[in-house]
Amino acid sequence: MSQTDSVALRVEKIGGTSMSQYQAVRDNIILYPEFMYQRIFVVSAYGGITDLLLEHKKSGTPGVYGLFANDDVDADWQVALQKLGDRFNEINASLFEQPSLLIEANKFINKRVLETEQLLTYLQDLCGHGHFSLSSHLLTVRELLASLGEAHSAYNLATLLKAEGINACFVDLTGWQANEPMALDDMIVTNLQGIDLNTTLPIVTGYSHCTENLMKTYDRGYSEMTFSRVAVLMRASEAVIHKEYHLSSADPRLVGEHKVVPIGRTNYDIADQLANLGMEAIHPKAAQGLRQSRIPLRIKNTFEPEHQGTLITDDYVSDSAKVEIIAGMPRLLAVEIFDQEMMGDRGFYEKTIQEVTHRLKCDVVNKDFNANTITLYINDSLKKASRLSKQLKEKLTTASIQTSKVALASAMGSDMRIKGFLANAVGTLYEAGINIEAIHQNTRQVEMQFYVNENDFEATVKALHGRLIETQNKEACL
Repeated sequence: MSQTDSVALRVEKIGGTSMSQYQAVRDNIILYPEFMYQRIFVVSAYGGITDLLLEHKKSGTPGVYGLFANDDVDADWQVALQKLGDRFNEINASLFEQPSLLIEANKFINKRVLETEQLLTYLQDLCGHGHFSLSSHLLTVRELLASLGEAHSAYNLATLLKAEGINACFVDLTGWQANEPMALDDMIVTNLQGIDLNTTLPIVTGYSHCTENLMKTYDRGYSEMTFSRVAVLMRASEAVIHKEYHLSSADPRLVGEHKVVPIGRTNYDIADQLANLGMEAIHPKAAQGLRQSRIPLRIKNTFEPEHQGTLITDDYVSDSAKVEIIAGMPRLLAVEIFDQEMMGDRGFYEKTIQEVTHRLKCDVVNKDFNANTITLYINDSLKKASRLSKQLKEKLTTASIQTSKVALASAMGSDMRIKGFLANAVGTLYEAGINIEAIHQNTRQVEMQFYVNENDFEATVKALHGRLIETQNKEACL
């Protein structure tokens, strides 16, 4: 793996929505700036493909995996896989103008789809016998299916770039037909070994087959883990993620594109706070590797290549105390556990609650407590909240447990030690006619959370952004 001292190595990840826009990827990423080498690209599947392979990320509608795992009708998953194969070919037809390249691209992905169907059919038949359990193989099935998406997009991008005179090479980490899995680091080093980065542009699959079983721990964050490890192992000077939007002061769909501003700089702590709210700039574990290796991360908008994007480092603190981002979650459930007997025995209650939430795999965003009450704020369905309440009641027999719907709006900044900030924020929401259900802030003062009725979420975000960011920016310009 050859590098030069004159040009620092960058490892870059291209998101799925961006990957679906080949010309933008070529012109705004690969050919921008002018020197295209000394870079490694880790790519996601095309937009929407992983939803079809696994399940829809937001709605939960089952894809091939979901149908296979819960199959009552044998043909359902096979029909879905065949339709997905057709979708792969449609994407290829939209990308390859040269008939010979289109034929090869279809041959590549069709072969993998066919072999996948044969493997799943064999596994389904095998598990029809009492000695074999399908559930013990489902993680392998999930990884096998996920690998199709990244193999398809990485192969295509490398092939398209080569056709345009760029010396790109397809680096397949999916372990397709490998006899034994390797450790992730070994898989990366082995497959990148011998590539001259001064003259070759590696296009790497975001999915990596390895002994660590990335999907078991990180599920759909696996591509970011691959990206992070490539950056760390290759000692990148910078890691870059290309998305279809800027990391901005708020969701432009809520606040308005003309009102939000891109965040120029922030730190890994704020990136973790965003991830806690389901707004990942990067998966927290992937960020951890970059942070520990002191590799800065840049988030760039694919469609505005001249913009420097957001630089995330470990040590950044804003020059002056201010709010940088208003983010939130429109639908949460507050599970309130009240017990007059809790006083003096809160440790037992906390331990019991932790055991039950862990067993049910509840997504606990935050919790607060006083002498006799512990309130959990969870990002889960009413059905799971009902199960949680029932199991807690069985163990905490004297407790009263209530569940209510709330929304969370969070103000974040690398330094928010602003005198009068709480009064300003509360006053803003009061003027907007919004009742605050709960407030949370710790002594680090990098985030303040406001829990409101779920119907007030959009108005809360707009009001806080208007007062704490828009007004602040206007005053700074005077």
